[in-house]
Amino acid sequence: MSRRLELPVTAELAGIKVDTLLKKHLGLSGTVVRRVKWLEDGILVDGVRVNTRFCPREGQVLSVRLSDPERRSGIVPAPGPLDIVYEDEDLLVLNKAPGVPVHPGPGHFDDTICNFLLYYYDLKGIEGDAHPIHRLDRGTSGLLVVAKHPHAQEVLKEQLHTPQFRRTYLAVCEGAPQPPSGLIDAPLGPKTGSLVEQEVRPDGKAARTRYETLWTDGACSLLRLELDTGRTHQIRVHMAHLGHPLLGDFLYGREAPELIPRPALHSWQVTFRHPITEQELTFTAPLPHDMETLVPQWKGDFV
Repeated sequence: MSRRLELPVTAELAGIKVDTLLKKHLGLSGTVVRRVKWLEDGILVDGVRVNTRFCPREGQVLSVRLSDPERRSGIVPAPGPLDIVYEDEDLLVLNKAPGVPVHPGPGHFDDTICNFLLYYYDLKGIEGDAHPIHRLDRGTSGLLVVAKHPHAQEVLKEQLHTPQFRRTYLAVCEGAPQPPSGLIDAPLGPKTGSLVEQEVRPDGKAARTRYETLWTDGACSLLRLELDTGRTHQIRVHMAHLGHPLLGDFLYGREAPELIPRPALHSWQVTFRHPITEQELTFTAPLPHDMETLVPQWKGDFV
């Protein structure tokens, strides 16, 4: 099942080169055009293959293939659970379970979201590779946006870290932050002597996290956080920097297996513009049970 876009050629568009129509009127990048033009059915006018210099006439229909038949990631399809919140021809929104990596890596060859995704594509006859738009740490639960083809991937990645693509998290931290809400503006970079940790450092990359306390009993607090930037471990490092590490954060706080076996962080809401229709979409994923038990008195009335 391949994904195509069509453009009816009006009088205003007649005589314009296909290359220009694809880039200016369908919004494709030069990279995507270069990839599809070599495919047998990559660029068609009235069902006939044409090159990018061709100038269609009024009344003809330009069609371009968006899905790429070649999987370049090398990721092996493998069966596994996928909680699909939303799906259309161009993207999926998944609710990731805690403890599941997004990408294959050392020790995780065939048990990641990307493995499960490609298996699902094969099962449904969907042509595509794994194109996650943003990352979630293995321990983090919640919403993850995935593109089905390179064009959707490019458009959505351009939205990242802009007001068009907003990511809101829920977290449970130790203690009660003061003030109860604010902006953490502290640059982040690799921690000296560590292969995985990040730290606040003056020569790091700009990092901004907005937080708001939704509930607290003094011993711990439920926070809503929004990312202005997307640095590695950003929320976890910023909260530890404030002196309020996330519960269960073995890397930047302390382990608390009796409470939760992972950092208490959940990707709660994403808002973005659809890469084709430009419609604004918003999705939410409820607080998972292991985090809900940390704040039993909270009534959840902020939604």
